[in-house]
Amino acid sequence: MSAPPALLREARRRAGLSQRQLARIERGQTSPSWDTLARLLAAAGFAIHSELDPRSSPRSHMLDDVARILALPPERRLDEVRNLSRFVHAARRA
Repeated sequence: MSAPPALLREARRRAGLSQRQLARIERGQTSPSWDTLARLLAAAGFAIHSELDPRSSPRSHMLDDVARILALPPERRLDEVRNLSRFVHAARRA
């Protein structure tokens, strides 16, 4: 059983999405950003909460880079930090 069209229009309006945006999400052509998902849920009367739970790995491939990064000159280390920062920023927007 699907929701009445008027109810869907109202939820879409409250979430601040265009019909096209919502249709693309519904068809699986795009995934909503975290912000869009939260707005859609809020429009439907729900809230979403998340928590990062880092897990230790007995042998992470990321540890292989430590010696390489420490051997770099300071300017190159800053490049590594800048690249990581860009990656994290892009991941948060997705």
